[in-house]
Amino acid sequence: MPKRIHILEDDKDISYIINYLLKDEGFELQLSASFAELKEKIKDGLPDLFILDVMLPDGNGADICEDLKTDLFTKHIPVILMSASSVNKEKSEEVFADDYISKPFDVDFVLTRINKILNN
Repeated sequence: MPKRIHILEDDKDISYIINYLLKDEGFELQLSASFAELKEKIKDGLPDLFILDVMLPDGNGADICEDLKTDLFTKHIPVILMSASSVNKEKSEEVFADDYISKPFDVDFVLTRINKILNN
């Protein structure tokens, strides 16, 4: 059974690249462009991994990560935060993120990080 990854990314180009890369690797994907959309989609089933952008139109990915990591139903699910700001790397540790990816990113690097988390 393929692993399901939920990607919360409001930049359509980045979302497209990640979607293309991960589908090609056999992952099942859920894509959201806002926190409200993520909340609706996870009602259909929880993913094996969340990848969250930090800067979002209706919230902050770091705050969303903290909510997911302190919620009884989602705290066991790994979270990767992505951001173009180096300040958010420190913040990712404070909100219990399992990993952090700086933008712009190398697609092979992203795939390596995802596989490392999902194969633990």
